[in-house]
Amino acid sequence: MKIEQLPSEFAKKSGKYGYVGVTLLGRLAVDERYRGQGLGAFTLMSALEKSLGATRDVASWAVFVDTIDDAAVDFYRKYGFIELPENKRKLFLPMKTIVKLFRG
Repeated sequence: MKIEQLPSEFAKKSGKYGYVGVTLLGRLAVDERYRGQGLGAFTLMSALEKSLGATRDVASWAVFVDTIDDAAVDFYRKYGFIELPENKRKLFLPMKTIVKLFRG
């Protein structure tokens, strides 16, 4: 991801190379019959934990999602994801935040 795509407060802290590595999450979805049971949150937490574990082998500054609609944006924002200034449906969660989530 290009640093210039990030909100300015993150761009300043993200390094000097012009790009940062991110982990892209594919679409996470729950069948309509099972919505409201916490499966989306469970699936997201599992994906974040696996993304964090992968940083031992692959440099990743954040987890990135490209959402399908406003409902998905709301879902990710509820878990702390931050919108990119250029496109409100593209969001990221810094790996530092994910570390705090799982390691306190």
